Amino acid sequence: MEENEEFNEELNEDMTDMSTENIDEPQDALTKVTGMYKDWFLDYASYVILERAVPAIEDGFKPVQRRIMHALKELDDGRYNKVANVVGHTMQYHPHGDASIADAMVQIGQKDLLIDTQGNWGNILTGDRAAASRYIEARLTKFALEVVFSPKITEWQLSYDGRKKEPVNLPVKFPLLLAQGAEGIAVGLSTKVLPHNFNELIDASIKHLKGQRFKFYPDFPTGGVIDVSNYNDGLRGGKIRVRAKIAQLDKSTLIISEIPHGTNTSTLIDSILKANDKGKIKIKKIEDNTAAEVEILVHLPSGISPDKTIDALYAFTACESSISPLGCIIEDNKPLFIGVTEMLARSTDYTVSLLKAELEIQLRELEEQWHFASLERIFIENRIYRDIEEQETWEGVIAAIDQGLEPFTAHLKRPVAEEDIVRLTEIRIKRISKFDLDKAQEYLDNLEERIAEVRHHLENLVDFAIQYFKSLKEKYGKEKERKSEIRIFDDIEATKVAIRNTKLYVNREEGFVGTSLKRDEYVTDCSDIDDVIVFTKDGKMMVSKVDSKIFVGKNIIHVAVFKKKDKRTIYNMIYKDGKGGPSYVKRFNVTSITRDKLYDLTNGKANSETLYFSANPNGEAEVVTVLLRQAGSVKKLKWDIDFADVLIKGRASKGNIVSKYSVKRIELKEKGVSTLKPRKIWFDDIVRRLNVDGRGELLGEFKGEDLLLVATQKGVVKTIIPELTTHFDENMIVLEKWIPNKPISVIHYEGEKERYYLKRFLIESENKEELVISDHPKSFLEIISTDWRPVVEIEFVKPRGKEVRPNQVVDVEDFIAIKGIKAIGNQLTADKVKNINVLESLPYEAPENEAVKKEDAAEMEVIDEESVDPQVADKAKKDEMPDEKQDNGEGQSKLF
Repeated sequence: MEENEEFNEELNEDMTDMSTENIDEPQDALTKVTGMYKDWFLDYASYVILERAVPAIEDGFKPVQRRIMHALKELDDGRYNKVANVVGHTMQYHPHGDASIADAMVQIGQKDLLIDTQGNWGNILTGDRAAASRYIEARLTKFALEVVFSPKITEWQLSYDGRKKEPVNLPVKFPLLLAQGAEGIAVGLSTKVLPHNFNELIDASIKHLKGQRFKFYPDFPTGGVIDVSNYNDGLRGGKIRVRAKIAQLDKSTLIISEIPHGTNTSTLIDSILKANDKGKIKIKKIEDNTAAEVEILVHLPSGISPDKTIDALYAFTACESSISPLGCIIEDNKPLFIGVTEMLARSTDYTVSLLKAELEIQLRELEEQWHFASLERIFIENRIYRDIEEQETWEGVIAAIDQGLEPFTAHLKRPVAEEDIVRLTEIRIKRISKFDLDKAQEYLDNLEERIAEVRHHLENLVDFAIQYFKSLKEKYGKEKERKSEIRIFDDIEATKVAIRNTKLYVNREEGFVGTSLKRDEYVTDCSDIDDVIVFTKDGKMMVSKVDSKIFVGKNIIHVAVFKKKDKRTIYNMIYKDGKGGPSYVKRFNVTSITRDKLYDLTNGKANSETLYFSANPNGEAEVVTVLLRQAGSVKKLKWDIDFADVLIKGRASKGNIVSKYSVKRIELKEKGVSTLKPRKIWFDDIVRRLNVDGRGELLGEFKGEDLLLVATQKGVVKTIIPELTTHFDENMIVLEKWIPNKPISVIHYEGEKERYYLKRFLIESENKEELVISDHPKSFLEIISTDWRPVVEIEFVKPRGKEVRPNQVVDVEDFIAIKGIKAIGNQLTADKVKNINVLESLPYEAPENEAVKKEDAAEMEVIDEESVDPQVADKAKKDEMPDEKQDNGEGQSKLF
């Protein structure tokens, strides 16, 4: 900075010297170059901010947009105009090239609100550009003509060359800025106002006028799904997440039907292909069938999970992106940062002021009409026009009429002016001769009614504005429903959905792991964004990011891909505490760590050694045999240890003592079973995903072999593994833990036979989709029940000329036995059905053998994956904080 200041001072001095040599003027008349630069920069920045990049709050337009609308209005005759002609007309007001005007006009036209377009105006879905401006046409929409223009209340200014007049701001009586959105980059600041839904903005304006609270969120023309939980009212620092709408068409095909804002099908497909090339996802091919609506088919190779691929598309492609709004507008020629709520409030208040101005002008015009109509009636009815026959001068004519009117003008609302008398003299003889007193009075009465109505509107201006907004919604809001679905997104962990595109190897003796050690031992497939966890013989542990080659420590005993927050993988370990020290047994999990930090799982003494180690993905607890070396008077040299008797603690726990004598070896005696409780799984209807965090509805406790039962409104029934990555469709109507011997009852309408049928069945094939209704186009699912003994009630249609049949109650268990899943079932009734209601199910008693199983299960002792030894309960938090010092002297209890 000091060097720059010195350089500027030297430059100023040089410029001053040069100037004084050539110009014979005093020193004060010179301007320093630094000052010129400062002024020029500020002038340029102000120009870009005010005249190009940032819209005005009053009408929501940037200058070029305002001039385009003004040009369209001047050219408006109800017919389409060539865009090239409109662009040329706009150049009378806009001092820039035709290309920038044409691009701005296309952007307005693509928003389908103000400009009625004809021809190829491009496609926001595919990213195709509009045709040349000489080929496409445009005119103002009826909405624009009603809302944007009102010349009588418009403030005008001279155009840049002084030849024309242009509006300072257009009198827009609608929150247009929020409806269309705006984006611009100026000098030193930028703006990004997102588009919002037409009808929701009107509803919010009405609530504001009523003094009620309101909220509204962005709505994009491309549709998609949006998460607005961090929208922050459109202010700086806010963020919304946008996703494509992806569904599973069949087992090997995904369909993208809506795309995120800011993308098009071309950029979206490119991002998917790049992710495939990088190995983040695996796809077979992509088909783009987009026309009027988006349809991108993503074909998957066999064996690839559609649910994981959907998550991977969100994690690694443009199918999900974040948009950061920034509410900046121009008010009184100054940039102002405000949220969308305040923007709408200001726009609505501005609309009220415009409506008031229009009403006041309308009132003045009506009163003027009433005034002259009254004068005209007096003039003709009292034959005052005869008083001017003998007058020879114009002054005499005016005076005679004024004198003739005077006895009849007491009821007028203002004095008679000379201009009024001049207008009376211009009335034609034909009009006087055909003057109808009754019609004149009727006209005056009509004017008085309209004046009273306008005054009423002015006295009740807020109510008038509310009705104005309601009429806008009624006229123009019918095809402007919300396109973007608002949902709360689940967070996708990239490591869980990334395709394992590389292989992990290990050199145990030398202590290296990595993807480039192809001559060494293969461990597992992994992705390049995974973490790897490594345990060594000396009781050390490290977690590091997958790389080509990493040194961890010599004599590696276990390597695996690390799963963060994994509470179900339990490590069983027996180690020797230093040279000649006692041996300890411990069980622990690893849920959080600091990457590339070396952790000591022993007491930290030199020459500590791991005697036995196992990693158990479902908390299995095996039985091992401990053999001691012959030493002194030790009598018991061999015994068994069941890891199920050892509590699961933190990784820093010291463990329980095994023996103070030297261990010869440890042998596996018996493989273990899981000591963890069945995992509780919930369904969160907001994000439509499973979770183990207690959000939503509890589906039950699941062991490894348990499955979920899923049924959809389309009649598809299936059982699936309860994976947390599973996506559930909007038309899902049943989601519960599957009990294999529990029958499913279905009432369906058979389209071919045009009758209702009832069927009961069991799932015959696990992990297989079954259609339980016919594929006839008129067939549909009426009711599906997973209760043991459901009961339904049938309401019948009243036959013409007959009494309606009483409601029929059907015990499903008695009505039909359990049949095959493909059976049509029994006909429910031959009569026409009005409605079918589900009643309270009958009580169910479990069979004796089932009750015995439950008692046996209750007596089984299992260890909760969350359980912690009481002595270390206060240290549970420290185990989750990798950078804190941890006390290794936890409670010791001798087992043998």
